[in-house]
Amino acid sequence: MTSRHPHSAAIILMLLAVLMFALMDAGLKLLSPHYPPLQVAALRGLSSLPLVTLWVLATVKPATLLQVRWPLHLVRGLLGICMMVGFVYGLRTMPLSTAYAITFVAPLLVTAMAGPLLGEKVGAGRWAAIVIGLVGVLVILRPTGEGMLTAGGLAILIAAVCYAAGAITVRMLAQRDSTQAMVFWFMVLLSLGAWLLALPGWVPLQAGHLWIIGMVGLAGSLAQVALTEAFRRGEASLIAPLEYTALVWGVALDLALWSVLPDGVTWIGAAIIVASGIYLLRREKVHVEAEHP
Repeated sequence: MTSRHPHSAAIILMLLAVLMFALMDAGLKLLSPHYPPLQVAALRGLSSLPLVTLWVLATVKPATLLQVRWPLHLVRGLLGICMMVGFVYGLRTMPLSTAYAITFVAPLLVTAMAGPLLGEKVGAGRWAAIVIGLVGVLVILRPTGEGMLTAGGLAILIAAVCYAAGAITVRMLAQRDSTQAMVFWFMVLLSLGAWLLALPGWVPLQAGHLWIIGMVGLAGSLAQVALTEAFRRGEASLIAPLEYTALVWGVALDLALWSVLPDGVTWIGAAIIVASGIYLLRREKVHVEAEHP
């Protein structure tokens, strides 16, 4: 029983992280009609930065935060700004669940990028899963009368690409920099970068939106901590597929807050992407076990 406990804790933490991220994203969607995407991205970072800073300072010595690979952190910060702006822009025009379905392609893109950028071996089985997953995206972004091949849909896809590229920088940074440093500097660069870019078109905050901004900050901070702990306690191949439970929360929030549901074709595309992603994760586990018997 004791040997199973760490995995159980990791699973619970991952499910909690996904729920918190879904609540954060719902808050971003509520804000998106009222403020420019850059401003919403800045608010996401600024609202979480104080809580993230407290967590970081409680777990590591401040001096260690300065011993990092600055160029990669700057690249990751820029990718984070582009990701948030694209995601918020897309949320204006589509249900949260549909946006999640598109972003689920990100793990496939990470695998595709890992070959040329990290020198990792990507076999035929993995490439097949990547191609099938991209077909699922095309199903969702269908160019039909009510299709999602719109500026918003493409913005979400660009956000997924930026997320995947950011994940590659994390793999590079993790070789030397601490998790706390990566979380802290990402939040700082996202906050300050998006804030400076948003200043020329800054819209005064409405008092009625302050609780939403606070919720975004709290949920985002809790999600980050839970996610970090989940991956520290459990195997990535075991808990990573739980990220797909975001679709359940996305549908529930869409129904509760906006009374909308994704259509049948979107469900088909999402199923294709999720199936290819789970297959890819299983292949990754088999590959790792083969290398480390």
